[in-house]
Amino acid sequence: MIQIKGKKDYLIALESVAMTDIVMNMFIFFFISFSLIYTLNPARISKIEVNLPKASSAVALEGSERIVLAITDKGEYFMNEDSVKGPDLKDILKKRLSNNPDMSLILKVDGAAKFDKVAKALDIIHELNISRVSVAAVRGE
Repeated sequence: MIQIKGKKDYLIALESVAMTDIVMNMFIFFFISFSLIYTLNPARISKIEVNLPKASSAVALEGSERIVLAITDKGEYFMNEDSVKGPDLKDILKKRLSNNPDMSLILKVDGAAKFDKVAKALDIIHELNISRVSVAAVRGE
């Protein structure tokens, strides 16, 4: 004779501690992932912080090519978001000027920058006869 077993009820129990561990691990993973994505974002890294001085008037500079030369409070030079060493500044500006003689230069100088770095940049600009130069400032009193 064949014996047919009846349906057995299995007890399924999910441990709440295990579920809590899984959820917490997922939270930590996503928290670390998104914070690293934000921290290592190229758009955020390439920003150069320059605290511009205030001026009561401002005029827009027109030209075919605009080059932004930024001098930070630490005395670092940046040309269009690219770091430039002090001795190389003249050669890079000369190369840009030979490619486009009608270029405009915007000088962004941090308010806390040392003046000798600014004077060095202005000497190079004068030596290369770059006549379309504008000093960036924030409109204010």
